[in-house]
Amino acid sequence: MKQIILVGGMPAAGKSTLAENLSKHLNLPWISTDQIGIIMREVATREKYPKLFTWEDYNGVQYLNEFTADEIADREFAKSEAVWPGVRKLIKEDDFWNNGFIIEGDDILPHLVAQDFPDSSNIKAVFIGDHDIERIRNVVSARAVVWDDPAAYSNSVKEKEVEWVLNFSEKLKSQVLKYKMPWVEVEKNEYDLTKVLTALGLG
Repeated sequence: MKQIILVGGMPAAGKSTLAENLSKHLNLPWISTDQIGIIMREVATREKYPKLFTWEDYNGVQYLNEFTADEIADREFAKSEAVWPGVRKLIKEDDFWNNGFIIEGDDILPHLVAQDFPDSSNIKAVFIGDHDIERIRNVVSARAVVWDDPAAYSNSVKEKEVEWVLNFSEKLKSQVLKYKMPWVEVEKNEYDLTKVLTALGLG
């Protein structure tokens, strides 16, 4: 049976790294919801699908100054719901990756998985978090979570990004608990893969 693994979680938690490690361990290809979103924006219009284009009118500093941390987290959730139809379509209609695949990204939300794949034994989801503030700050300093220009960020803007990431995580974790899905706190070490495999029932 085709095996499909969904890796969601808070920004800056290391979803891409974990997906890559899972890919090597399980010998499955992986793709990011960011890539799916890019493809969708190539064919969608802003008029019909405005939430796909959440950041288009801003650079990072403008966006982080314009909205509160709570508003940014909510807008990120709205964008995730806009990207989800593309994720769902890939899961349902892919006929290229015969053995299955891994999808990772912020756009995988528990309520969407539960809504569309409530009883799918071959589709497994796991959500990851990292609440070490210094590690989050290091990610923000190295690469902006949404925009790739951290050098343009003042310390206050960087802290705003840390704030909304943690806000997003709180909202996400409440959904994870509601839908009784696995949540793994990562430590950015060699044990994270084992913890995720165990949470998926593959350990």
